Amino acid sequence: MSGTSEGPAPAADLIGPAVTESSQGSPSRTGPHERPDTTPFRSAFHAAPLAMAVVDREGLVTGANPALGELLGRTPQALAGAVAADLVDLTSDARTWHAYREVLRGRQARLRCTRRLKHPDGHCLWVQVAIAPLPAEERGGVLLSVADISTRRELQARLRHLQNHDPVTRLPNRTLFFERLSAALEAEAYEEGTGRIGLCYLDLDGFKAVNDTLGHRVGDRLLAAVAERLTRCADEAAYARASTPLVARLGGDEFALLVEDSTGTEQLAELAESVLTALQDPFDISGRRLSASASIGVVERHAAGTSPTALMQAADTTLYWAKADGKDRWTLFDPERNAHRMTRQALASTLRPAIERGEFVLEYQPLVCMEDGRLRGVEALVRWDHPQFGLLTPNRFIGLAEEDGSIVPLGRWVLATACRQARQWQLDRPDEPPIFVSVNVAVRQVWDSDLVADVAEILAETGLAPHLLQLELTESAVMGSGGRPQQALQALSDMGVHIAIDDFGTGYSNLAYLSRLPVSVLKLDGSFVKGFQYDGEGIAPNPADEVVVEAMIQLAHRLGLTVTAECVETSAQASRLRRIGCDTGQGWLYSRPVTPDRISELLRSPEVQAAARRS
Repeated sequence: MSGTSEGPAPAADLIGPAVTESSQGSPSRTGPHERPDTTPFRSAFHAAPLAMAVVDREGLVTGANPALGELLGRTPQALAGAVAADLVDLTSDARTWHAYREVLRGRQARLRCTRRLKHPDGHCLWVQVAIAPLPAEERGGVLLSVADISTRRELQARLRHLQNHDPVTRLPNRTLFFERLSAALEAEAYEEGTGRIGLCYLDLDGFKAVNDTLGHRVGDRLLAAVAERLTRCADEAAYARASTPLVARLGGDEFALLVEDSTGTEQLAELAESVLTALQDPFDISGRRLSASASIGVVERHAAGTSPTALMQAADTTLYWAKADGKDRWTLFDPERNAHRMTRQALASTLRPAIERGEFVLEYQPLVCMEDGRLRGVEALVRWDHPQFGLLTPNRFIGLAEEDGSIVPLGRWVLATACRQARQWQLDRPDEPPIFVSVNVAVRQVWDSDLVADVAEILAETGLAPHLLQLELTESAVMGSGGRPQQALQALSDMGVHIAIDDFGTGYSNLAYLSRLPVSVLKLDGSFVKGFQYDGEGIAPNPADEVVVEAMIQLAHRLGLTVTAECVETSAQASRLRRIGCDTGQGWLYSRPVTPDRISELLRSPEVQAAARRS
């Protein structure tokens, strides 16, 4: 192995003989052409703890130190002449093999890679391989160094496991879950499978109460017990299938079961149902028997075209639906329901700016005296002229406005606009009795603003008399409300403003409390009036409906209140209501909600009165 040639000895010759041991284990003597100043380098190479070898341009080992022999389980002599690439597995992938050959040819400076090797005794080890060229004057060759990084890799693996697994349940955590989810949605991951993916996203019902009453230690044990049952469900679901669903804890009491290559919604439904069944049995935790249930959002779709974010958003939305539908159940994602939710969110996010941009308009529905058919007043009904969704009725946005508080500025605008319009009708018909305007008021307007001051200011600005303004509040908002709301209603009544209870008969119906409220009008809910109409075959309605309505009208009159019937649609309804003493009617028999100009026309013509008289 020493080899000689004319001229300076190559690097392989300088080091090779020094590390080749004799049968007695002692290094052989150096050759006659060896330069004396190489001895320190031979000694360092021989004694170095780092495993090293010199490799010639052909890729053969010309010399190896004892550390490399010990690492690979072979003697240095046995390594001499071996193919270096085979010793450290440099041929297992094309990129590394190409880079190694480039280093041998002097076209690349160095190479560093990590390899997994199998020791002759059977165990595996991870090594870091570094290859660097030797000086050109030493006639080429490269120095191969190999470092055992098995302990470091094991530590890294343990740290990665800790980073990617939940310490309480030992399940994969959010980080690992999203890694797996992202990988599953890569095109190459699903091209050969079903091409679909499914997710069960669940949340324990009432788990916070366990932590609050029994402590977090008990709560953690309950989470661990739930994780065991979820894992068992996943294992059972994997029977006779290609893969086992991934069970992960995403945080708190939220878990996910990811199904790759799902076969359809039926598979996910079965998995969700098995989870609910598994959680039905009580848990024995620290000597206590605890019950647990879950709400589950189920999403199943084609993997192509979706993303981790989109899938999780759908799952989160569906989980919310399951909670809202009563908990302890699973709910399947519904695109139409989600589209409605997205529309609702879009409306909520633009509601306040829409008020500032003036996108709201008012329509007015006549309130007709049932005795003589005259138009006595109108109810102002707000509409949102949305640039994208068109003209929206109040049921599409009033609830949103009450939730975020924008009902206060919106209600103030409606009040001011309606009063201004009522005053204008009065000015346009100075010789005719003026009509009043009725405006709906949300209870939040009473709590979150000074409604009394707003009304007083608007009446002063518009010049409308207080008795020509009627404020409508729902029965549930008025009945039983004390303190500030009742004080505000009393102040408005003292001002001369009329107070009406809308949808009367569907809320609390606290008749004893009714006599103490500053109310002047009851508006009967339309459900009572619908019972007055005959069906298409001429069969008379239940007479009990008329008895109930007549009793409410008589009670109201005894209390000094007037009664307005909503949803009057037929002449038969109007005739019977007039016969039992109802004061005012409102409904499509007289008119649908119309623009202010149309109300002006009705005031100038007998159309509304004639329609009422025809009843």
